[in-house]
Amino acid sequence: MECFVVTGGKPLHGSVTVRGAKNAFSKIMISSLLTRQDVVLTNCPNTIEMETVTEILRKVGATVTFRNGTVTVNAARVRNFRAAQLSRKNRLPVLAIAPLLHRLGRAEVPYVGADRPWVRLSAPRDRDGVAGDNLGARPVDFHLSALRKMGARIVVTRDSYKARAKRLHGTTIALPYPSVGATETVLLASVLADGITTIKNAAGEPEVVDLISCLQKMGALIELDTNRVIRVEGVKKLHGTEHRVIPDRMEAAAFAVLAVATKGNILVRDAEAKHLITFLNALRKVGGEYRVEKNGIRFFRTGPLKPYAIETAPHPGFMTDWQPPFTVLLMLARGRSTVHETVYEDRFGYISEFNRLGARIEVVERCIKNPCRFAGGGYSHSIVIRGPTRLKGAAISVPDIRAGLAHLVVALTARGKSVISGIEHIDRGYEKIDTRLRRLGAQVVRRRAG
Repeated sequence: MECFVVTGGKPLHGSVTVRGAKNAFSKIMISSLLTRQDVVLTNCPNTIEMETVTEILRKVGATVTFRNGTVTVNAARVRNFRAAQLSRKNRLPVLAIAPLLHRLGRAEVPYVGADRPWVRLSAPRDRDGVAGDNLGARPVDFHLSALRKMGARIVVTRDSYKARAKRLHGTTIALPYPSVGATETVLLASVLADGITTIKNAAGEPEVVDLISCLQKMGALIELDTNRVIRVEGVKKLHGTEHRVIPDRMEAAAFAVLAVATKGNILVRDAEAKHLITFLNALRKVGGEYRVEKNGIRFFRTGPLKPYAIETAPHPGFMTDWQPPFTVLLMLARGRSTVHETVYEDRFGYISEFNRLGARIEVVERCIKNPCRFAGGGYSHSIVIRGPTRLKGAAISVPDIRAGLAHLVVALTARGKSVISGIEHIDRGYEKIDTRLRRLGAQVVRRRAG
């Protein structure tokens, strides 16, 4: 295992280019299973996430080539409906169910043990008499419920999700929550389904729109309506295409926070202001500044940071992935700041690590602003931050991919040396992040842990 040794407290200056969005390219790669022709994607980062989705595609028979940020997928010879044994576990394989049902009439993908309870799901026995466990609830239940409504028969076993369908048919899917993953699953299921599918309460994140854009290039008929409604008219077949993946708005926000937190000045090349509107407003209100330039956005600050109250929400609200790095700015502001997390119930695993560096952050169960769906459920989904904090280097560990980059941000802001373990979570989503940070003047060294 490797770690990062970081010496922080130095202003960062220069320019850095944002890579393609990790939450977009992987889903678009899976959509290539819907056609027998080549799908060519540019602006793709070389990350562990890329390796994971490549493994999924090759497991079922597709060919994948990657060179200089360009991925070419050909799924003409998909023959294997099983992608149940993979070297890494995440929720990406669930998105392969719908394309495999269209291609082969059946699918089997691995069960993700990290899924957490939201709604109750009981699993019947499959045709071989294998009983599925009553596994409780998981975010993927939204995916499975939608697929069942479109005609799929799904069995949840101890290790995998098994699905069968002669044909998927259009219907109306009203999502209980505007889940990005569930919206993507329904899109992948509906583009080749019989009839019209209406998705109500659909997610509208830029990454979802990017998937829609690529599917349209492949021949899909998709209409974006008002009030979170998407309508899809199924077609007989899709064809190959070329598509450029949108820039990663999470990565852009992290570099922005680094510039402001370290009192530096960073030009984030290829950052799209239209994908960052809510973030840019919050950044300016807390005391940061930015200037949109021809080839990106420049971030800096001219004065002290101010306390602020953040509430995460589905797009166009404040992105849940932005709150860990943004918390670093709130730690440096004088006064009381708050973050109310309404998208996920367990997004504050990183707080104990931040407190190791000197932060004064309290995790609480109550809704700090408006009552949300986690109210009264015993979920620690809000934090209270008291600043300013004089951060000092320490040994910290990355708990997951979503908070990963924030650990580098806080370590580079703190004075002295920090050792960051668990950096495989950072490598999963961000290409050569240590090399790119060093070009901004950061002191980040990758070493073998222990």
